[in-house]
Formats: sequence, C-alpha cells, structure tokens
Amino acid sequence: MGDTSSPVSVILVSSGSRGNKLLFRFPFQRGPGNPAALIGTSRSRYAVNSIGDNVEDPDGDSREPCPLTDEQVVSGFSDVILATILATKSDMCGKKFELKIDNIRFVGHPTLLQHAFGQVSKTDPSPKREMPTMILFNVVFALRATADPSVISCLHNLSRRIAIVLQHEERRCQYLTREAKLILAIQDEVSAMSETRDGPQSPFPHILPKCKLARDLKEAYDSLCTTGLVQLQINNWLEVSFCLPHKIHDVASSFIPPEAIERSLKAIRPYHALLLLKDEKPLLSELPLDCSPALVRVIKTASAVKNLQQLAQDADLALLQVFQLAAHLVYWGKALMVYPLCENNVYMLSPNASVCLYSPLAEEFSSQFPGHDLPAVLSKFSWPVSLSELKDPLAPAIQETHLIRMVAWMLQHRLLIQLHSYACLMVPPKEEEEEEEEEEEGFRTRVEELPFPARVGGRSLSTPSALSFGSPTSSDDMTLTSPSMDNSSAELLPGGESPVNKRMTENLLTSLSEHEREAILSVPAAHNPDDLRMFARLLHYFRGRHHLEEIMYNENMRRSHLLMLFDKFRSVLVVTNHEDPVISVFQSLHK
Repeated sequence: MGDTSSPVSVILVSSGSRGNKLLFRFPFQRGPGNPAALIGTSRSRYAVNSIGDNVEDPDGDSREPCPLTDEQVVSGFSDVILATILATKSDMCGKKFELKIDNIRFVGHPTLLQHAFGQVSKTDPSPKREMPTMILFNVVFALRATADPSVISCLHNLSRRIAIVLQHEERRCQYLTREAKLILAIQDEVSAMSETRDGPQSPFPHILPKCKLARDLKEAYDSLCTTGLVQLQINNWLEVSFCLPHKIHDVASSFIPPEAIERSLKAIRPYHALLLLKDEKPLLSELPLDCSPALVRVIKTASAVKNLQQLAQDADLALLQVFQLAAHLVYWGKALMVYPLCENNVYMLSPNASVCLYSPLAEEFSSQFPGHDLPAVLSKFSWPVSLSELKDPLAPAIQETHLIRMVAWMLQHRLLIQLHSYACLMVPPKEEEEEEEEEEEGFRTRVEELPFPARVGGRSLSTPSALSFGSPTSSDDMTLTSPSMDNSSAELLPGGESPVNKRMTENLLTSLSEHEREAILSVPAAHNPDDLRMFARLLHYFRGRHHLEEIMYNENMRRSHLLMLFDKFRSVLVVTNHEDPVISVFQSLHK
C-alpha cells in the first residue's frame, strides 16, 4: 500500500470572477502514457473518474485491470473536476475541508480573500483600490484513504498555516493575486500552443520555474515525502515551519503516534536530561534567524550528564521555560529525553539495533572513536550492564569521559536502552488459598495423566496475588519542581514509637487488606519503627509505575537507603527492571 504518512499530491485551487480554477498541482498530470489516457469511454455520462474500468483488450480475451498507483488515480481526475470539487462555497471557508473519493482523501483549509481588503468609504477622496478577482483559495493535500487520522490532522494544520500566510501576504501586497494571474496567463499560453500541436500539454512544468508559489508548494510536498520537515519562506517574507512527527520519529519503519509523543512530553520531569541528536554547531545553523535566544542558550548548555533542573540553573532560565524548549526540540526530532548518564545507569542492547558488522553506523562509529569497533562495544551490552561495571577503576579519568561519549553516541542512534528498577508490593497468599491451589494443581496433574485431552482451568500456583491500592495518590501527578521535604523530615525525626508516628503509620496502611497488613508486619524489618514508617510512606510508589530514580528525586533519598529498604522488605516486594515508558516511546517498536 505504500507509505500512508506521505501525501500523494498537493493542489492549489481558487474561485473568483473567472470561475473555479486549478492553479497548480504536483506531481504533474501524466501525459498520453498514463493508463487513464488509454481508456476509451467512461462508465457513464455522469462518471467523474473512469480509472477503474477495464481497458479494451485487443486480443479479445477478458483480463483483470492492472492495479494503479494512488498517483495515477489522482492524475485521472481532470483539472476541471478537481477545481469543481475542491473550490468550495464561501460558507465552508475557515473550516477543515475533507473529502474522500475512492482511495483518495483530500484535506485542506479553504480561505476567503474578500474580507482582507474591506470596504472603501464613498466619501473617501482617495482612489478606490482595485478589488481582487479571486474570492477564495484552497491548498489541498491528497492522501491515501487509509491514512491515519493523526496524519490527516497534521496536514490540515499545514494547509491552514500556508493559508494564513498567503492571506496575510494578499492583504499586504496582493501576492496571491499576482501569482494567480501569472499562473493563469501561462495556462492560457500553453493551451493556445496545444491547439497547434498533436495533443494537449500540461501547463504545470512551465509554471514551476516561473512561479515562486508553485516552487514553494513543490518543496513542501517533497519535504513531507522525505524528511517530514517543512521550512518555507512565502514571498521571501514570512516563514512557515512544520513538522510531520510520523516522519521524524520513525523507529524501525514504524511511526510513533503523535498522541504517544504528546503524552511522553507531558511526563518530562526535572530529573531527565536533554540529549542533542546533533552537534551544537550544525544544530544552531539549522535554526531560523529570529529564533528565541533562550533556545540557543539551552542548546549551548545542554549535556547528557546534566538534568533539566541543573540545565535551567546554568542557562539562567525558568524551569518551566526549559521544559517547553526541551519538548520543542524533542518533538522536532532534534533531541531525546534520557536519564543523566552516571555510573549507576544500566543499559542493554536495543531490540531494534542494527548489529551488522559493516553497516554505515559501524563505519561512522569507527571514525568518531578511532580504535573502537561498534559490534565489539555493543557485545558488552548483550546483557544489562551498568557503566560502573564497564569502567576500569585504575584507568585515567579521560577514559571515563570517553566511555560516556560512546554511550551518548549509541543512545543518539537508538542502539541502547536504559533499564530502571521498579518495585511492586506482592504478598504470599493465605494458607487456605495455598491449600486450595495445591488441591487444584493436583487435580490438574491427574487430569493431564488421562489418555484424552481433558483440561480444567484454574489459577497458577506460582502467580502471587497483587494488591489493589484504591484511589491513586497525588504522586501520580508530580509537580515540575522538587517537592518540599518538610513533611517527610518530620516523620523521620528520632524519638521512638510515639503515638503520633504510630497512628500516622497505621493510617498509611489502611488501604491494605488485613492479610496484606499482617504479611508486612510479619517482616522482621517491620519491628523497627523507622523502617516500617519509611516503608509505609513509600507504599504508593510500590505499584510498579515509579522507578528507582523517580522515587529518589521525589523523596530526596539516597540510592543506597532505598536499595537497603528494598532488601529489608524483599519478602513482600518484587523488583523488576525495564524501560521508562516516558523515554521508551521514542525507541520501541510500535505496531
């Protein structure tokens, strides 16, 4: 079916005193070699497109029609028909335009031009301005009918942006009117030349080198089909910048839904770091001249070993502004969100990584880091390994810097993924449940020994029962800044098992069932009031949704203290290692 995120065609239509006109479209309409031109007659006098009809077989035998591409289907529509169906009425201007015909979906944003000039007062002695001949116009993108709704929404947004700029330039200097007159003059000239020749010719190849607006539309189409980044300068005056995230964040030939990207960007936290995908100088050269100075400061200050809170301090910017600029860079495919590189980070080989010995990435890695071979380095990450295990304690400090640079390079090219530790509270079942499961397991064993395939469903003995915590706590919606430690420090004040501390611990455990509380209190570490109070305070993190680094940041705790608590309550805690969903959305394969 092809790439459903790429447009099939871009079309510019207008409506005015000369009727509905198709000013320009790209790719150009095919000539006599087009399969549409081989069709002798239409299905009926009312048919608008006869592409699906069978071509007359000279041999007399009946054959199936050859499958046509979407470009051929669009070229099967004549210019008159496209102008008629895409140049809408004035009532539909300023709204989303969407029309599906067969396998093609047309998306645009029709825009009025009359209100851009206003009315001239009769008492005004100044000469009246000539009213434009164009009433409305529509920049339309043709897509495959199977295109994802998010792609349709994005291209409508691009059509709306181009329309706003063209409307502004029409108000300022009648730019669109001039371009339309030029296009129509060329069309009339080509039409007159076609009468003296064998057959009609397409005027669009003649329009392209002479019309700046036509070249801009072609550039937009080519950019959408290749990189997904559109940078236009309409009339050499106003810029139109657009990003198609389906092209930018293409991982393992599968695009990432924009909804997943937006959810991930909303979950950025101060403990994350900004990893630029390009060097500083090339990235700065791609920025427009009138870009925000704060964005330049963020790019110059960003580092893979520095979290966003430190980045905001070094760049002398508000943390919220750094969040917005970081999200902008990530959305445009200029950076990735990672956890700051440190010796405790655990990495492993990405399932989407290319491990070919002679791949272009391997050659680029060898040129970037002489003396190192990419497959050999990636082999060290076949199993989860921390950076401290790869570091030689007797090696000089420059070797550690070299290792960080190599890991950052592999993260930039999505060759590695980071694993985080998640804790989940799970208690053993009651003795009665164990006896029932043992009897059930024995019954299943006896059934499996029967000569016929009889099976009885039941619970697995090895699957412990998970806890339900009731309503989520406020920790699920974390603030942008580090929380205050006044309450937590008050809970940890020494003084033994005071009634206040005891009642506070009991209140934190009220969401658990009686059996679950008994299982927790039976742990030897629960006899220590401080350990039990710490465990109860962190109970809402033990759902498998908050990784170790997040708990450390929110609660201002050291890693060693948290790991020690996990070890003390290991009989009721299950610790798993997997990716951070906030970051993995840009690296995992999406179906």
